[in-house]
Amino acid sequence: MTLSRRQFTQSALGSLLTLSLLDLVAARGALADDARPDVEKWLRDVADLCRDVKGQKIKQTDWQAKIEELYGKVDVNDLLKLIDFDKLAAGVELPDNGAKSLRVPFPKIEGLPETLAFGRQIFAMKKGRSVVPHGHNNMATAFLILKGEFHGRHYDRVKDEPQHMIVKPTIDRKFAVGECSTISDFKDNVHWFRAQSETGFIYNIHVMDVQPGGKLASARVYMDPAGEKLEGGLIRARLIDYKEAHKLYG
Repeated sequence: MTLSRRQFTQSALGSLLTLSLLDLVAARGALADDARPDVEKWLRDVADLCRDVKGQKIKQTDWQAKIEELYGKVDVNDLLKLIDFDKLAAGVELPDNGAKSLRVPFPKIEGLPETLAFGRQIFAMKKGRSVVPHGHNNMATAFLILKGEFHGRHYDRVKDEPQHMIVKPTIDRKFAVGECSTISDFKDNVHWFRAQSETGFIYNIHVMDVQPGGKLASARVYMDPAGEKLEGGLIRARLIDYKEAHKLYG
């Protein structure tokens, strides 16, 4: 079949218009996304686990194992779309010290309670900046690397002293996109993550008051891991405050 010049031009313009519209729709996330039900179910499963650990229906260490298993199944790109990461991170000014905390809104998801048992945020930072070394009181938390590369360290909190924390290193390695780590009062209680790429983003969830009525309120506890070396690979780490932690390691 022979096309006239006019017909060819109209056909070409029509194809270009169709492609442009498809690009626009895709950019705005308006295309049907078969993966969305999967990430929504994942989020409901996370919410159920956090409710169970807060209600003391499961042990904190079991929560860690199950959350890490769930985190290993999620497609990070699908999660980024769900939380509209590009819009969330657009124009964010990263600090020269430490990490910036970004609030993470969720879209309306069927079956997801309006009041969740966990808080969530994204830590955003420049290369060489850190989520400074700290432990937790009465909390269970989980990290998931969304963007960038990190050097992550964890420590078991073996014993508390008036001015120190006795810790034992448990994890010391690189973390890439999709990898995760968890914390509880009973395992890997202290962590420290330093960005190794130009920028880095970590998705964090945290369950407060996992031991209702406990002696300690939910809080961070800052420490200096460059402490006295003890037998058995232990470290006597000095307790410090937020300001000193960021001066030394932010």
